[in-house]
Amino acid sequence: MGIESRYRDVLEQVESCTRACGRDPHEVKLVAVSKTVGLEGVASALAGGAVDFGENRPDQILVKSKEYPQANWHFIGNIQSRRIPDIVASSSLIHSLYQLSHARKIDEEALSLGKVQDVLVEVNVSGEESKSGLAPQDVIPFVLECAELQNVRLRGLMTMAPQGDAQVAKACFDGLAQLACEVREALPAEKASVFSELSMGMSEDWNEAISSGATIVRIGRAIFSDNFEDADMVR
Repeated sequence: MGIESRYRDVLEQVESCTRACGRDPHEVKLVAVSKTVGLEGVASALAGGAVDFGENRPDQILVKSKEYPQANWHFIGNIQSRRIPDIVASSSLIHSLYQLSHARKIDEEALSLGKVQDVLVEVNVSGEESKSGLAPQDVIPFVLECAELQNVRLRGLMTMAPQGDAQVAKACFDGLAQLACEVREALPAEKASVFSELSMGMSEDWNEAISSGATIVRIGRAIFSDNFEDADMVR
């Protein structure tokens, strides 16, 4: 099975899971994480119907977004201050904001490009030292400061769950969903109305994420790897 077929298969599974949770399939966006493939791999996914792609390196998102401007490009990697101009120039949505200095620089770059940059705030719900992001208790103060920026639009939250335990992942995703509700209550109405995205769930745990309310799932290996096998892909 090639990339084109695997994308269609994963999309079908995501839509089926969403329906099984009593949700409209249009509520969940599948981001094909293309960081492990080149331009040909992206072309194959596009042929399969992919619209949204995720990249974690500025160099790659620059090249691929220029080659395929018809796609929506999501930056999902660690933000380096010096690469913010490239990230803002290439990204429809940045998933990994958690530093105020970065938010301010994104605001400046977006202003210079005449755009409003959509962002998600990265949250370290699990508390793992190996993961980036804000502690949950620091999210609301951070969001309220970012809400003052004119060229940054806060769209929601992102997290990554610990791997290997579906129940732990589910608890992590439930925690992010609850936190998003608290953030919306703290925001002014016009800001809260667009704070609607929950980016959570990857190749191993997107089922749990969707059941917890994910609006974006980030799936790479299940689409782009010839070797990916997971008996629990369909549950």
